[in-house]
Amino acid sequence: MIKLYYSPNLNPRVAVAVARHLASPVEYVRCSPQNPANREAFRAINPNALVPVLVEGSRRLWETDAIACRLSALADSDFWRTGAEQPEMILWISWATHHLNGAASVLYFERLIRPTFSDEPAPTDLINEALGDFRRHAAVLEAALDGRRWLLGERLSYADFRAATALPFAEGAGLPLDDCPNVRRWHDQLWAMNAWRIPFEGLS
Repeated sequence: MIKLYYSPNLNPRVAVAVARHLASPVEYVRCSPQNPANREAFRAINPNALVPVLVEGSRRLWETDAIACRLSALADSDFWRTGAEQPEMILWISWATHHLNGAASVLYFERLIRPTFSDEPAPTDLINEALGDFRRHAAVLEAALDGRRWLLGERLSYADFRAATALPFAEGAGLPLDDCPNVRRWHDQLWAMNAWRIPFEGLS
């Protein structure tokens, strides 16, 4: 049995959504590896003590993108492109990780996660910088989606899931999308998919 270890946070959510979308034959294991009581034991699964992790026999994959690649291969799906579109898909995966999601993750943490364990307000300078970065990068995505149904054209790919990582949390994180009708339309298409909208439904 292949096991997918996850939590309800940004990157693990994407990994679970991929597995649900592909109907992957995995056992879902919710866990809290950063809990001090679990951290050292979890390092045997992932030396970083983070999720998601895909355990397949003796193989352990602990990055969301690698997990998406493997699950797509297992499903014999072109969700992870392997042909001429692969470089463009990887371009968007890399861009989203280092730019759009980098800015969004700051807002997600400071506005949704920090309040669960601290009464200290989020640093104003940090928030303003992240907001500016997000607006700049969201404008790139907005332009790229003009006239396109999905990032790679007419068919969904993993690039769409990766670029949309933070958008399910847009309201709570205060992601500024007022000037991004193409992004909103694109994410509405994703939101119509159960695997993306409710990836954790039915999991213990």
